[in-house]
Amino acid sequence: MLQISRSFVTTARPLLLARWLFVVAVLIVAMVSIGGITRLTESGLSITQWKPITGVVPPLTDAQWQAEFANYRQIPQYEAIHHGMTLAGFKAIFFWEYLHREMARLVVSAFALPLVWFAIRRRIPAGYGWRLSAILALLGLQGALGWLMVASGLTDRTEVAPLWLSAHLLTALFTLAGVVWTALDLVALSRVPLATPARLTRPGAIAGAVLFVQLFYGALMAGLRAGLVTNQWPLMNGRVFPSEVIGTRPFGALMIDDPSLVHFIHRWWAWVAFAALLLLARQAKAAGHRRAFVTLHAALGTQILLGIATVMSGVDIALAGLHQLVGAALVAATVWAAHGIGRRTV
Repeated sequence: MLQISRSFVTTARPLLLARWLFVVAVLIVAMVSIGGITRLTESGLSITQWKPITGVVPPLTDAQWQAEFANYRQIPQYEAIHHGMTLAGFKAIFFWEYLHREMARLVVSAFALPLVWFAIRRRIPAGYGWRLSAILALLGLQGALGWLMVASGLTDRTEVAPLWLSAHLLTALFTLAGVVWTALDLVALSRVPLATPARLTRPGAIAGAVLFVQLFYGALMAGLRAGLVTNQWPLMNGRVFPSEVIGTRPFGALMIDDPSLVHFIHRWWAWVAFAALLLLARQAKAAGHRRAFVTLHAALGTQILLGIATVMSGVDIALAGLHQLVGAALVAATVWAAHGIGRRTV
């Protein structure tokens, strides 16, 4: 009997890992929020080089600042948007892009370094090593997509390509979802040593797919500045549908690169997402996860109101930034509810 008991002794610490992952999730939400502000302030192209290691040190001397400013003045965005900008103005936009990149470095460090330590100390439960490695790979992909996004705006464009921006944002939010889901699995494992990972149920998958479409169009909204098409709601410049764009190009192309049609889809698909997530929240409550139910309701309602307010304010930076912040929180709340209805123990 003593020998059998020893077989269950483990150095794994699922609750410790779960708490670590929740901290990483908060950092990812902060990174996404700062990225939104960076886009809103037209700051994303202020750093024209990718220096993953040496870029951690910002310009410190006047000569270094002048060199960075000279690099920026060579790209099309400077002439089109910021022509005549002073060095002080450049420092202001440089701040947001630098902060965004530093936040990304912090997220990677906060994930990778503890992961190595946990692996060495054998703190990772069986079956979770591959999942944590996949999350680390996603973080690396996120950094690469971020640079490809920036590079898309340095030559022939005056802003980053909307599809690259969408890929960059959606990868960050998918990574956030993976971190939260894994943390919740580890919490369950800490409570019930034989608990198996939650499965993604059909309702969870449907709600996730509907939310993905909404997030994709939200990213296109940012990339195309489609929020500036109108400051009216529920009408768009006195009309329900921007019919004037139909026939100007193939409809498939219009759906991803016409600001008016993208805006229309984003504002009305939001109600499809609203219905799908409400149903998910109700199922989470029925499964005994009332806190997930309340959190998803709160995030969903707040996000809808912020979206309307952002449009009617003419894309006020504070409101738009909050809209992106709550959008990331909504992803986490959706994962919480979907995880709740898919959890099982043996």
